[in-house]
Amino acid sequence: MIKLKILFVCTGNICRSPLAEAVLVDYINKHNLSANFEIDSCGTSAYHVESLPDERAIDAARKHGIAINHKARQISNDDMVYYDYILVMDHLNYEDVISNTDKTIARNKVFLLRSFDPTITVDYNVPDPYYGTQEDFDDVLTICKSSIDGFINYLISENQISI
Repeated sequence: MIKLKILFVCTGNICRSPLAEAVLVDYINKHNLSANFEIDSCGTSAYHVESLPDERAIDAARKHGIAINHKARQISNDDMVYYDYILVMDHLNYEDVISNTDKTIARNKVFLLRSFDPTITVDYNVPDPYYGTQEDFDDVLTICKSSIDGFINYLISENQISI
């Protein structure tokens, strides 16, 4: 069985991308799909390498019964080749990621995570909660859940997984 390799990317890898990673891991575990996926997250910068996620991200996930098990790392050139889908949190992350790789490869695998959210038709950015409040982190978790539900539906429609 071929595993789909999914990478979530934000700026520092302590807020948005570990939340998105944890939401997808929780989903696939609940649907017994662990054998079908390899999931990770990283940041475009080296600001927080080896740091645990922000406590507010951990609290937001905990409220939904979701565990976060991650240490921050920076994206590498190898990631661009290795992962099947690279889901970025905002347009700045998108530009950072595609500026460091072959544009043909990037177009086929780099997507804004929120572009999969069926409730959104404009502004596909997941807002960065880092300088915000706990409520901002809670909102990001809700956005990640809706976007990942849409991403799962996309994978089903593309016959890459079945549930």
